[in-house]
Amino acid sequence: MNLLEEKLKKAENVVILGHVHPDGDCAGSCLALYNYLMENYPDHSVDIYLESLPAKFNYLKNFDKISSDPSTGRQYDLCVCLDSSDRERLGDLGVYLDTAADSFCVDHHITNVGYTRDYEILSDASSTCEVLFGLLEEEKISKEVAECIYTGIIHDTGVFKHSNTSARTMTVAGKMMAKGIDFSSIIDDSFYRKTYVQNQILGRALLESITFLEGKCIFSVVRAKDMEFYGVTSKDMDGIIDQLRITEGIECAIFMYETGCQEFKVSMRSNSIVDVSRIASYFGGGGHVKAAGCTMSGSIYDVINNLSSHIEKQLKAQE
Repeated sequence: MNLLEEKLKKAENVVILGHVHPDGDCAGSCLALYNYLMENYPDHSVDIYLESLPAKFNYLKNFDKISSDPSTGRQYDLCVCLDSSDRERLGDLGVYLDTAADSFCVDHHITNVGYTRDYEILSDASSTCEVLFGLLEEEKISKEVAECIYTGIIHDTGVFKHSNTSARTMTVAGKMMAKGIDFSSIIDDSFYRKTYVQNQILGRALLESITFLEGKCIFSVVRAKDMEFYGVTSKDMDGIIDQLRITEGIECAIFMYETGCQEFKVSMRSNSIVDVSRIASYFGGGGHVKAAGCTMSGSIYDVINNLSSHIEKQLKAQE
């Protein structure tokens, strides 16, 4: 019996948290654990708190049970944090960690600071869902839980094409497929399918992209006024950074969108040389070697200039 399972057996009430702006791995891992507990620990009281998820994940069981309210005042025996590298990444919902009697973190971010009492952090895993799979009893994983785990894996591996995909990743995904999930629909509906306005903002971002550092890097930015014009939110930006990354000749891609007056949410991706997690960490963010992000202040020129200096140092170090 692993430590998480021991803690779950002892706790009468459990709260599940994930990072702000939850992505597929965060949504998948949080709902996978929630559904697993509801099915196998029926006497437990379990709550799940996340910022609102994109509607494309509404096929996941108990999607409608997610709360975003940080002011309930509830306290828990155990808080389980998933796919979040530090306390700040929990946002306002971190209050439930602060007041919990015990805590455990399941994660795969190399930048995780070990902020909970106990944790399982495997930085070589493709996703938090892959790590979580190793902590659950495989025979007790239902089709619904398998859908959640598979969702997280495909989103953090880019449907098995990113370098974080390992033989173990494929084995876990295969075991989830063996549970009877409709894997083709999960990939199409949650990863590839886009609305008309999402295609429009993607096209706008690609049209206005700019290369720099002798064509080795590319960036694009969506301003608040553009988001308002197209009627999009941060949830509609999925896929833009990855489309920039696969531009021929590009080593590092940057995508930003405006979140306030001279404030930008920054996403970075690299192909082989640049460790973007180091850059993101320097500016208060985090992530993985080839996929990371942070929030930065200043003009667009200031942000790109600051990021560019760090990217250039790494590129020159490899020459």
